[in-house]
Amino acid sequence: MKPLEQSSEKLLSQAEMRELIALSQQGDQEARKRMIEGNTRLVWSIVQRFSTRGVELEDLFQIGCIGLMKSVDKFDLSYEVKFSTYAVPMIIGEIQRFLRDDGMVKVSRSIRELNFKIRHATDEFIKQNEHPPTIQELAEVLGVTAEEIVTASDALRDPASLHEQLFESEGDSITLMDQMKDEKSEQPFEYIPLKEVLARLDQREQSIIYLRYFSDCTQSEIANRLGISQVQVSRLEKKILAQLKSWMATSTKVDQEVKNDI
Repeated sequence: MKPLEQSSEKLLSQAEMRELIALSQQGDQEARKRMIEGNTRLVWSIVQRFSTRGVELEDLFQIGCIGLMKSVDKFDLSYEVKFSTYAVPMIIGEIQRFLRDDGMVKVSRSIRELNFKIRHATDEFIKQNEHPPTIQELAEVLGVTAEEIVTASDALRDPASLHEQLFESEGDSITLMDQMKDEKSEQPFEYIPLKEVLARLDQREQSIIYLRYFSDCTQSEIANRLGISQVQVSRLEKKILAQLKSWMATSTKVDQEVKNDI
């Protein structure tokens, strides 16, 4: 797709656009092409808003055109609204998605370009076949290996935060970290410097801390062992940690006063 400076396509009226959209949604590729080329000025005007984001405007223009294509394919002609009213948010959303993916994890330009082709090819495949393509079908369409398709798709996925909230009830929440377990991490309880403080906990509280932090059990596993709910484990864990923190703060203050006396 050519940016504004290189496009000589005349502006389309609302009536012309609605006619072209209707034909395009019926499978007329020439009408779809005219509709897209007739709205490059709209895409380019939106791209200018992102000129300070450190990305080539030509790249953003190509991404914006994907949003334009989606707008043409999905615009509901039964509503009496201007096409631009529907298209602008779609185009902006596509560009923002690209900037978000490009910014969180730095990947090579070749992978970003392949990911761009994958998304475009997927949209075209769904439009023609009414179902998503398999990895192998995408590989055949783009002339690459299935492994390259998987690599490019995974490289631009949003990384999940360990603090991502999975469940919340009555003020207690369970995060992704709470569901994780490190099979390699195992430290004897009796060798922890906090032994004296931990000894002040009751038996169930000690069990929760031991299982959670020294046996690397998840909250679900602890709940099953103790015969309580995972939410109860989460609530108890927070209470115990707050108590330990308070005890440790008091202990540190006493130690400091002793040192000062000496």
